[in-house]
This record gives sequence, C-alpha cells and structure tokens, in this order.
Amino acid sequence: MNKQTIKKILGKLPFTVDLYWQLVQRHKPWKAHYNLDFIDSVLLDAVQQAASFSTSASPNQNKNIFVFSTLHYWIEYAALLSAALAGKGHDVTMSFLPYASWTKPIDDFDLRRQNLYTRQVLKPANSLLRVQSLLDVRPISRSLPQPILDIVEEVSTFDTQYTLQVEDITKEEDIYKLRYERNLLAAQNSRAWLAAHKPDVVIVPNGTIQEMGIVYRVAQYLNIPTVTFEFSDQREHIWLAQNSEIMRHDTSGLWTAKGEKPLDDAQLQRLQELFSAREDARTWKNFARKWQDTPSEGGAAVREKLMLDDRPVILLATNVLGDSLTLDRQTFSKTMAEWIEKTVLFFAERDDIQLIIRVHPGEVLVHGTSMVDVVNNTLGEIPPHIHMVEPEEKLNTYDILEVTDLGLVYTTTVGLEMAMRGIPVVVAGKTHYRGKGFTYDPSSWETYFDKLNAMLEGLDAYRLTDEQIELAWRYAYLFFFEFSKPFPWHLLDLKKDYKSRPMSFVLGKDGRERYGQTFEYIAGKPLEW
Repeated sequence: MNKQTIKKILGKLPFTVDLYWQLVQRHKPWKAHYNLDFIDSVLLDAVQQAASFSTSASPNQNKNIFVFSTLHYWIEYAALLSAALAGKGHDVTMSFLPYASWTKPIDDFDLRRQNLYTRQVLKPANSLLRVQSLLDVRPISRSLPQPILDIVEEVSTFDTQYTLQVEDITKEEDIYKLRYERNLLAAQNSRAWLAAHKPDVVIVPNGTIQEMGIVYRVAQYLNIPTVTFEFSDQREHIWLAQNSEIMRHDTSGLWTAKGEKPLDDAQLQRLQELFSAREDARTWKNFARKWQDTPSEGGAAVREKLMLDDRPVILLATNVLGDSLTLDRQTFSKTMAEWIEKTVLFFAERDDIQLIIRVHPGEVLVHGTSMVDVVNNTLGEIPPHIHMVEPEEKLNTYDILEVTDLGLVYTTTVGLEMAMRGIPVVVAGKTHYRGKGFTYDPSSWETYFDKLNAMLEGLDAYRLTDEQIELAWRYAYLFFFEFSKPFPWHLLDLKKDYKSRPMSFVLGKDGRERYGQTFEYIAGKPLEW
C-alpha cells in the first residue's frame, strides 16, 4: 500500500491520528499550507494583555458570544477578535473548522492532524476563552430538518458559482459535491452545538459563502442573533451587519436615520475629493484601492476612440460573475447573464442609439465566464452601433460617463456614480442603493422594457432633478464614509496592523475611544447611526 492509502485507512480509525500527533508530529516543525505561524507568535502575549483588561470589564454588559471561522487566515483573525472580546469581559467561545482551502479535498488523516495543530496553537487562549473545534462536535443525530438541508443546498450553490465564476450550475460539478459535503458537516455540527449552548450572539465573517454562510444561516434558523462582517475599502475600517449578510450592504437603517439631512460644505468637499481621486486612478487618504487603472482623458477622447456620433449613448456597466455582490441578487431575470443577453438583443434593434457595454475591469483577474463571451454568443456579429469595452482596454469608465445619457446596471457602484452626475439609471439587480429615490427600479421584464421604451422616446425628460442628484450625493457620502466602522485590524494586513495596534492599545484608553463602539456592535448591541 502507498502512503496515501495508509493515511486514508488510519484517518478512519479512532485515536490513530491523536497517537501519531503525540508520538511524532508535535515534535517536528509544522510544514503545510495550512499555517498559523503568525497567531502562534503573538497569541500568548495577546491573551495576557487582554486578561489584564477583562477583570475591569462591567459584568452587567457581558454576553455569551460564539465566534466562528474557517480557513487558516480567518482563524488567525478570529483568534485576535475573540481575545479582544474576552478582554472586554464577554464569555467567548472561539470555534473553527481547520481547512486550508475551500476547493481542495483533504483526507481525514490530514484534516484531523490540522485540527490537533490548531488546538495546540490556540491553547494559550484557553485561560481567557473556550476553544471549540466544530470537527470535535458529535451530534446525537445527523439528520437535519428540511429548512437546514435547503440552507446547505443554497450555500453550496453560491460556493460553486463563486468558485467557478459562473451562474448556471448543474450540481454535478465536483466542487459542488465537495462544498455540499463540507457544508452539510458544518450544518450538522453547528446546529448541535448552538442548540445545546444557545449563545447570545453568533459572529462570523462574510455570512454568505462557505461554512461561514452555513453557520450564519443555522444561527438565524435557531433564532440566535448574528453579526457578520467584512472589510471596507478604507484602511482601519470594517463593515458590520446584524441579522443580515454584510455583503448585501443593507443601508436601510443608516438611510432612515440620516438620509434626510443635507450634506454640509465639509462633507461635500470630502466626497468631491474622493471621487476626483477615483476618476483620476489615484488612491485617496485611507482608501486602500484605485477604481481605475487608466487616468482620465475626458469625454472627447472616448468619442474619438469609440467613434461615437451625436446619437444618444446608453452605458451598460457589468459586474464580475461569481462576485459575492452578485450572488442571489436577481430581481426579474434568472441571472445577470440573462439580463445582459436580453438587454443587448433589445438594443441590437435600436440603431437610433449607441450602446456601450463596459465589461468590468476586474474580469482580467478571473477565470470564469466573461461578459465578453456572453455578448458575443448572444449577438454573433456585433452591430456597429454597439461598442464593447473589454476589461483590459485602457479606457477610463468615468470618461464614458461624460458622454452617457442613460445607465443600465445590475449591482455595480457605477450606477450610484451616474446618478450623482444626473444621469438616469435603471437598476436590474438587488443593490444597496436601489429604491433610495434616485434610480429606476423595475421588478419585472415587462416593466423593464416598458421603462426603456419610454425613456428612449425622450431621454432629456428623464434626467435627474436637482433633488434626486442631491439624494444620490447624500447616499454616496453615507455609504462611503459612515456605513463602515473604525476597527484596528484588516485581514490582509493583519501582521502589520497588529504590530501597529496591539491588544494593549486596542483595549486601552485610546483604543476604546477609537474602536469601543464598534466592538459593542460586534458583540450585538443594536447599531446606531
């Protein structure tokens, strides 16, 4: 028998991996892609620092908190988050599933070995909080009610779409079968643990995909309050959602609280500076990314490059397929691709206008279905009045906006930015700025095409009013500057961030002033805007 066969057999036998770990593995350096070296190097000190603050925390506000993560980089992050929450006096259970990859199979032997390794690395935290591997949970029964089985199927579908970057799947894909198996295990074990212990709040990253999406939905099924989080475009900031998936960007509470308040001069200037940087392909202050690769050249350059004439210009701005901002965001179309297919067929018959299809520049980094292929397969030969700007083309999207008379979007933020310029925008997907008073939001194919036909009869009449433009600016300010909350550590810069802002600083006076309210929201205190 070869090594893999032996590991497969031993992985199924009780205590064999534990015995191997005690006799062999724990005496050897750990060498694997699944690596917790960073948290191993700082956890003991972080726990000691957090413990020195936990004794002074108010016992009246303590909560029983369950923090879950998977994948080694998220586990490292969750360990620091859990220690900080415990340092604030909460009763914390940090739970995990020890996977290195959500796409690659792993045999039971190596999975159990990674489980023991993780427990060893996290051992210093035991003095401050509980460490619970979901792999170690043994449900009395593995049967699940149908609503949770539906959850497993839904999240496995999202995982497959996210991984393959396609929308139409058959459920016969190898990745779907892998994801279903792992998600089923996560559902069985998290349901058993959460039902038995009933924490006050469950905290998970993302909450849409992978085992984290499963734990979020299982907690919701059990009526346990949840908090999901992800990282915003700003350094030292985080997005938070309570009882919602954070990547759905539910801004309704913020909009209700502050949407009616006009922006003051300082706020307007701040927003103008941000968007000037976005247009010119520059980073700005603590925003960590550029939105364009090509500096602005102006609308005249676009007209020359695309050979546009005086006919009205319609801009269809696409998303990247499989991006978490497009998963389950359909309103009247089955998929985003179907919306694009029917839209370009509609405009293929309208040579009285010019259609620009701006394929998302992010497609240069992906391997799934390209909207270029969707358009080409739909139209065959592209008519001369339709212009496709492919992802790698050096054309600034904001220059295209200068010549645009009408925008069509699924969920991309370009729709919000068009509204800020007074351009009428038709929104086809469930995006956070839909229904805020400055976009057109059809809910069926019939109303969608009726609206397009009406608008094309007289586009000038549909230009946004001053009041609608102001609404769009208000919304943009709130989304970009107030929807995210201050937080000390970012997943991608965790080592550097923790060195700059260690546990003693985060839990100390300055850290409490800067991040204290955010930690309260993470612990389940209702968000206040």
